[in-house]
Formats: sequence, structure tokens, C-alpha cells
Amino acid sequence: MVEVLPPDAIEIAAAALAAGQLVAFPTETVYGLGADAGDPAAVTAVFEAKGRPSGHPLIVHLADPGDLDRHAATVTPEARKLAAAFWPGPLTLVVARGPGIAAETVGGLETVGIRVPDHPVALDLLRAFGGPVAAPSANRFGSVSPTTAEHVIEDLGRLIDYVLDGGPCPVGVESTIVDVTGSRAILLRPGGIAAPEIESVIGAPVVDGRSGPVRASGMLASHYAPNATVRLVEADQAAAIIDDAAAGGARVGLIAPFADRHRPSWQLPDDATGYATALYATLRAADRRGLDLVVVVPPSTGELRDAVLDRLYKAAAPRPA
Repeated sequence: MVEVLPPDAIEIAAAALAAGQLVAFPTETVYGLGADAGDPAAVTAVFEAKGRPSGHPLIVHLADPGDLDRHAATVTPEARKLAAAFWPGPLTLVVARGPGIAAETVGGLETVGIRVPDHPVALDLLRAFGGPVAAPSANRFGSVSPTTAEHVIEDLGRLIDYVLDGGPCPVGVESTIVDVTGSRAILLRPGGIAAPEIESVIGAPVVDGRSGPVRASGMLASHYAPNATVRLVEADQAAAIIDDAAAGGARVGLIAPFADRHRPSWQLPDDATGYATALYATLRAADRRGLDLVVVVPPSTGELRDAVLDRLYKAAAPRPA
């Protein structure tokens, strides 16, 4: 059974990582499931705990932007500009894999996604450990990501060693992933940094690479899904769809920038930044109500709207057989 540690128990958590154990920890985006990125056995244990396909690469977390050169074979000018602008922060840069990163960490690829998280507990842990930490979201593969220690315990409590409890994650959706191995920046996953912010730093458009082969976390068509079926709709469609489903006997709920006093509903902010912070916890709350269908109306404004829509489309996508 997992042992829950207070946020100042950094030395215990760092020693566990050094011993090849699995430690969940908070970041500004979601809770990550950490393992020594240079230890093949520890990384394999992450894949096993999550039920994650071995060819689906993990993101590596570093303590300091200056560590990038130690773990990337080459660093392009675009990568340096973005690291300087956004690290620590919710941006993952895909670069050529360098020393200290086990092949198992990156699913056998020659590239690796690297970021420096913007969370005091995560940074303290990374500094104390002193090396790269592979850390995908601390949940079962394909399900809703965890934004509290309690969510981690719900999903992985019997499969991992420790969780550092740092409270709720402030951003609430995963990092933006950008491939910067070539002369053009390629967006692989929208997240906590919006594409226009990236374009303003590099002075060039970001190419949308989300439909390509899986080269980073979160690129599968179906992901971030609760047990209930998710249906993404426009605001003016919600009432009719809810009524039709309920008439057929389904247990239905609503997640939207407005409430439905006749059904289970969760009113989230219409601004995407606030919506993102609450989204995963709300999807989990809907599951605890035992709903068959969750009708979701997305936010209409905000810099993170692309990231929120990405998560909702994937949560609503048909699941693999």
C-alpha cells in the first residue's frame, strides 16, 4: 500500500527514487509518477503500474533549465529560446536523446520529452535526487489524470511506493509538448502554454503535428477518459441531449459553464484557465456518481481553450476494443 508523505519529506522521497522505487509527486499540471529515468528496471515498473504500452514514451523532469545540455544530444536554437522563456513551467520540449536517459524511458525512440516543472515540491525533489526523473501522469493509462494525492491513491494506491502530497495542482491539464529537433517547432500536444505564446518567442508559426505517429505522451485519439461516456456538445444542444438520454433510462450529468438544477451538474468557469484547473477533478466526481453519460459544454474563451478541447475530444473518443 502506498505511503502518503507530507510535502517536506523530500529526503525520503529522493532516497526512494535512488533505490528504484516509484514516487508520485505534484507538479503545476498534474501529479506525476516518478522513477529514475536512467534505471531501466524502475522505468519498466512505471509502465507496469500504469498499464501503459511500452512504446509510449515518458516525459523526463529536470531540476534546472541548465541541465538540458546534459541530457540532450543536440539543442536547437528554438529549444534554447523556449526553455529560457518558459522553464520552469508547463512546456515539454522533444529533443534528441542524450546521456543518462534509458531507452525504456522513451519507448526506444531517439528523442526524449524534457521539462522543468514549476512546483516547489517537484523542484525540491528533483534537486535532492540529483538526476532526471521520468514521470508520466500518476494514474492508470488512458484514464483521467490526477490533480490531487487522493486521485493518485484511488488509481495506484496498491501499485506504487510513495506519494508526496502537495495539494491540488494549479494548472490542471498536462504540459504543452513541442518537438524542437528540427528547424520548425511542431506542436504534439496542447497544454499549459498556448501556441501563440510559443510563436511569439520563436518568431515563427508552430506546425500542428497532433495527427502524426505517437512521439510523445497524450497523442492517442482516446485518452483522459472517465468510466462514463463523455459527449461534447454546444451549449444550446445540452438540454435536449440530456432529456433524450434520461428518457432512455441513462443516468446523465452535465459539466458546463452553467448548471442544470434538475440533473447532477457541475458548473465550471467559462474561462478556459479556470475550467482546466477543475476539469479532471470534475470528471472523477461524475464517475463517483455512477453516471452513464456526461454531457460536456466546453468553455468559450481563454488561452487554454485548445488544451481543454483536446482533452475533451480525447475523453469523448471511442475507446479501443
